[in-house]
Amino acid sequence: MKDFMNDEFLVPEDAHYFDSACQTLRPASVLAAMRDYYENFNSCGERVKYKWGQKVDEKVDGTREKLLEFLELSPKKYFVSFTQNTTYGLNLILSQLNVARAGISRILTSDIEHNSPFLATMALAKRTGLPREIITREDDGSLPVNYDYSAAILVVNVASNIDGRKLKNLHEIVRVVHKAGGLVILDCAQATVTAHELLRKCEADAMCFSAHKAYSASLGAIVMRRDFIRFLDTSFIGGGMVDDASRDGYVLSASSPKSEHIHTIFEAGLQPYAEIIAFGEALDFILRSEKNGKIAQMKEFGVSVFEFLGGLDNVVLLNSEPATVLAFYMKNLDGHLLAEALNRENIMVRSGYFCCHYYLSHVLGLPPLVRVSLGLHNSAADVEHFKKVMAKVSGK
Repeated sequence: MKDFMNDEFLVPEDAHYFDSACQTLRPASVLAAMRDYYENFNSCGERVKYKWGQKVDEKVDGTREKLLEFLELSPKKYFVSFTQNTTYGLNLILSQLNVARAGISRILTSDIEHNSPFLATMALAKRTGLPREIITREDDGSLPVNYDYSAAILVVNVASNIDGRKLKNLHEIVRVVHKAGGLVILDCAQATVTAHELLRKCEADAMCFSAHKAYSASLGAIVMRRDFIRFLDTSFIGGGMVDDASRDGYVLSASSPKSEHIHTIFEAGLQPYAEIIAFGEALDFILRSEKNGKIAQMKEFGVSVFEFLGGLDNVVLLNSEPATVLAFYMKNLDGHLLAEALNRENIMVRSGYFCCHYYLSHVLGLPPLVRVSLGLHNSAADVEHFKKVMAKVSGK
C-alpha cells in the first residue's frame, strides 16, 4: 500500500520552478492516490454494482464532501460538480443561465480579471443583449461596496493571477449583491491555497475551481447553491445525467434542488475518477500544509521576493504589497528575453500578459511582464538562487 502521507515533491535539485499560478507541482501523496485508482480499482462510478465501482463511488463522494468541508459549507445548501477547469465551469454556468428567470438585467466583472471570467461575461452579454460593466478594483483587491449591484450578476476572481491581490471584502460584497437582488459567481482558481481564509463560509451562488492550481491533477470543480439550478436551462447534456430517456425527451437526474444526484447537472459522460480522487488527497495536503506552517513559509518567501524586487532600480514591480504571485518588468530588457535568460539558469517563470490582456496591455499599457509565482515545493535555496541571478541580470 502506498504511503499517502508522503508530502514530498519529486523535483530535480537544479530545477527552480516559479510558475505555480499556472499549475502547481504535485506531491507524492497526490500521485499515489491516482496510481491507487489505476492499479487497484480502475472502473466506472455511479453505473456499476461490483466492488471496484463501489469503491470509486465512495472515493468520489469523499472528495465532494472534503471540498464542502474545506469551504465550511453545508451539503444541504451546496453541491459539488466536477468539470475540466475553472474556465470550463464558468462557461457551463453562464452559457446555460436563464437571466430572465434569475431576475438579472446587468452583467458585472472587474478590470483585473483573467480572460476566463472576462471573456465568458462578454459571451453572456452577447447572448442575452444585457449591458456589461467593468468595475475598477481597489489597490488591495477590494470591490467598492457603494457600487450599484441591483439585479446584476457579478463574476469576479477572489485572488488575482497577476499580483496575488485578494478580494478582501468578499463576504461583505456577497451580502451587498444579494441584498440588491443580484447573484455572485466566483473565479477561485488562484484562491484555493493562498486565500483559503476568505473562501471559508463564503455564501456566493457559485464558485469555480481548478484543481491543477491546488496541487492536484488537471480537473475543475463547481460549488453551487442547490437552489441556483432553477435558473439554468440545461443544454450541455449526455450520459450519466438522466434517469430516463424517451424518443423525444428525458428526465434529468438533477430534477430538483433536493435531488441526491444534483451534481450530475454539470457532469455529462464518464468522469475523470482518478483526478477526482487525487483532488481529495490534495485538499488533505493543503490542510496539512496550513497546520505545519508550510503555507505561512511560502508567504514569507513572497515577502522576501517582494522586498528584493522592490529594491532593484531598473525593475518596476506591479505589486503594491507582498504576495506569493509577483509581476514586474525591467526598464531595459524585454520580459520574454528576461524569462529566457532566467531559464538558462534553470529558473522557470511566466512572461507576457498572463491571460489578462485587457488590464495589463490596454488599461495600463505595459510591456510584456515577468511573473514569479511561488508554490509549496519552493525552498529558501530556490528563492536565493532567483535573487542571485536577478541581481546579476539587473547589474546590481
